[in-house]
Amino acid sequence: MSGTRTFTMIKPDAVKNQHIGPILERITSSGFKIVAMKLTQLSERDASLFYAVHKERPFFSELVDFMTSGPIVAAILEKENAVDDFRMLIGATNPAEAAEGTIRKLFAKSIGENAIHGSDSDENAEIESAFHFSGREQF
Repeated sequence: MSGTRTFTMIKPDAVKNQHIGPILERITSSGFKIVAMKLTQLSERDASLFYAVHKERPFFSELVDFMTSGPIVAAILEKENAVDDFRMLIGATNPAEAAEGTIRKLFAKSIGENAIHGSDSDENAEIESAFHFSGREQF
C-alpha cells in the first residue's frame, strides 16, 4: 500500500518566475493537502547533501549551483497514494516530454530548470521531508 505523504520543492526558477501561486493551486485542486510549507534558501552544503545521490554525476555541480541560486518552497503534502499521484501531477523531468496539463509542461523551461521536485518513493518522501522539516543534523 502506498503512503499518504510526499515531499515537494518548488525550485528557484519557478519561484523567480512568480509561479508559486499557480503551482500551489494546481497541487491543492488535485486533492493534496499541504501539511507543512516554508520558503527558504538552500546553502551549498544543504543542496550537496540533499542531492548526494547524484554526487558522481557530471551535472552535480551545476545542480547544486542552480538549487542555491534563489529561494525554494519546500512542502509536505498529504493524499492517498501521494507519491505516485504527485509524480503524475508534476510530469516528466524533461518538460518537452511531460504530459499536457502537468506542472512541468506548464512551468518548466528545461530538464535542468524543471520547476518542481517530487519524491520518487515513500521512503524518499520520509527522508526528504525530515531533511527540510526536522533534523538535518542526521545527514
